[in-house]
Amino acid sequence: MKISGKIVDVHQRRIYQGTVTISSGKIESIEENETGPDDYIMPGLTDAHVHIESSMLVPSHFAVAAVRQGTVAVVADPHEIGNVLGKDGVTFMTDNARNVPLKILFGAPSCVPATDSESNGARIDTDDIIELLQNEKIGFLAEMMNFPGVIHDNPEVLRKLEAARSAGVPIDGHAPGLTGENLNKYISAGITTDHECTTLDEALEKITGGMKILIREGSAAKNLEALAPLLDSNPDDVMLCSDDLHPETLEKGHINRLVARLIGMGYDIFNVIRAASVNSAEHYRLKTGLLRAGDPADFIIADDPGKMNIKKTFIDGKCVYDGEKTLFSPGEIIKVNRFNCSHLLPGDIRVENRGKRIRVIVAYNGELFTGSETADAGTGKFVEPRPEEDLLKIVVKERYNDNRPAVAFIRGFGMKNGAMASSVAHDSHNIIAVGTNDRDLISAINMIADARGGMSVVSGDGAEILKLPVAGIMSDIPVTAMARRYERLSESVRSLGCRLDAPFMTLSFMALLVIPELKLSDRGLFDGLAFRHVPLFVE
Repeated sequence: MKISGKIVDVHQRRIYQGTVTISSGKIESIEENETGPDDYIMPGLTDAHVHIESSMLVPSHFAVAAVRQGTVAVVADPHEIGNVLGKDGVTFMTDNARNVPLKILFGAPSCVPATDSESNGARIDTDDIIELLQNEKIGFLAEMMNFPGVIHDNPEVLRKLEAARSAGVPIDGHAPGLTGENLNKYISAGITTDHECTTLDEALEKITGGMKILIREGSAAKNLEALAPLLDSNPDDVMLCSDDLHPETLEKGHINRLVARLIGMGYDIFNVIRAASVNSAEHYRLKTGLLRAGDPADFIIADDPGKMNIKKTFIDGKCVYDGEKTLFSPGEIIKVNRFNCSHLLPGDIRVENRGKRIRVIVAYNGELFTGSETADAGTGKFVEPRPEEDLLKIVVKERYNDNRPAVAFIRGFGMKNGAMASSVAHDSHNIIAVGTNDRDLISAINMIADARGGMSVVSGDGAEILKLPVAGIMSDIPVTAMARRYERLSESVRSLGCRLDAPFMTLSFMALLVIPELKLSDRGLFDGLAFRHVPLFVE
């Protein structure tokens, strides 16, 4: 098979008319021509760090969506399903991924549970990691979120790091805001990447220490514009990733969307495409082709690098997307799950007034970080939400054991009435809900419990739910249907006054304890800076 067009050669840093000859799934040759089609032929794109579960799609359905956007490979951390089902959940992901041609390299989750300050469904210890690394689809130790454990020589953390070093695989990092000697110690443990940088200074310090920086632009966390100058100053040290991508975003674009934005911002086309292909392939030792003779024939055809509309995607010499449809099936989906949660009663989430002031979580649009402030507890017997002040109630209900919920208060959602709930709540995926009144909160939470996973919106007598039957965090339906249902549910939240761009994505991070500052686990409020639980009432 021969395909002609404008060859984007990131190795020689030139674009020329040429013909790619493919034989037995590999590129046999690339010959230069005097004339040819206007379409651009370039290396297929790689997402250097993604939690597939955050798309709410199983890997095979994620693959169907991703190849439409020119993605040929992803580096995936199955941390989310690991927290629900442990090693068996990771195996589910690798088994399901075998149904599709997308090249998915999974990591062995390093932090399951992420902390000991919340309840999750399973534990992955060092022996499990050693076993997982024997799986040919698992090729790195996934993000070490427990950076305090590294800094303070936690024995189990050190054993996991040693297991990865002994296996000779890369170790991913997760160290938001870490600096100075603590950062140096973290890096010296063999941790080679970070995708949590939010400022250029933070990224440059980590690069100076020897790390690779993954520039992240997902559905909630958006750091591309802040970190894009690294493509000029340190082009060999950066990769592009989405981290967490909801279905409606994935349907509209993936790494191709980031490439087009960066080129449109004036960054060098070769540096950008290297960050979206070559750098990740080299760092993670991916078996992806990079548009050279002898490489696997993994490449894409696009109309214009500044737009990145994908016309065709090839993996191992086969066209997997022809510009109109994906040319493979996701196969059979097995619905694995773990859910043990009964109904809540109104009295379960009442907060008895025991002081003058309460701690309040502050959510920010498009950020994983939260703030912390205090508010007047009021004079009533119970502390009540005050929607007129954007003071709402937040609840986390454990779903693995039928324990009482944790209740606190939050600002930033802006809802004027109703409630929303979800069993997608990083990292342990308990049920999390935010609302303006107890009746709607209880109803939204109980809908999730009945469905054994999902997302719900309730306002008075109106109620909607998007069911997530796979581990309570993923669906078994295609991306288009998921995107449509998810967007409809998000619009329902916005109709209640919520002013967040991605309300359910933001909600899912309000229980993510490893990202400061103030979060809520099923065991209570958690100070991510002090790394300890704190009381609701301020003394």
